[in-house]
Order: sequence, then C-alpha cells, then structure tokens
Amino acid sequence: MKFPIVTVAMVSVALVYVFWGQSQGPSDPADSARFINLQANPVKSSEVVDWAVTQIPQLCAQSAGADGEEAVAECVKRAQPRTSACRRAIYDNFPSVVNSEAVFRDVSISMMNCLVPQSSIVRP
Repeated sequence: MKFPIVTVAMVSVALVYVFWGQSQGPSDPADSARFINLQANPVKSSEVVDWAVTQIPQLCAQSAGADGEEAVAECVKRAQPRTSACRRAIYDNFPSVVNSEAVFRDVSISMMNCLVPQSSIVRP
C-alpha cells in the first residue's frame, strides 16, 4: 500500500492554519465610528454583530433601569449564552455585507433585541 503523502500534507497544512488562527487571539471590537459611511465603506455583518455584543452591558443597564447593579449583572449573565443563537439568526436573515444605514439599523436592533429582549412596557 502506498503512503498517502498528499493527504498527510493537506491535513498538516490545515492543522497549521487552525493553530495559527487560535494563536492570534481575538480581534479588537469595531469602533462605532467605523459604521458612519457605509455606502463608501461597507462592513461585514459579523462586524456589526461583534459590535452589538460589546454593547450588552449598556443594553442591560438601560433595560434594568433603576433596578440596580444586581439586575444588570443578571441580565449580562443571561445574554452571554444567547450570543451564538442570535448570531446564527442574524447571519441567516440578513445580507452578509452591510452597506446602508437602514441595513445597519435592522441588523443592530435585531441583534440587540435578541441578546437583551426589552419589555413591552412603555416607560414615561
């Protein structure tokens, strides 16, 4: 039986690529200024989703209102496990490139509502 040199080489290259990707660490979250001129500089929907995930503490503070730090901490704790399912929903329902303010608004609001569902109670 002949030794599968090509297969071993391809698997080795794939493993090196995976290990290299793991060693790079997380990328810096996008600054909101990145989303100012989307027609001239479109972004991937993953960048918008990553930015929305960084907004979880602020969303929880807004959602909890005057309920205190414990409510915010509990909200953040509940939102973290939802990120994967919310990402999948956004990637399935929206275009992969965000090139307008309207699409950015829809993607970011949908992601934020998925992560931290807001109460239907209207506060004065």
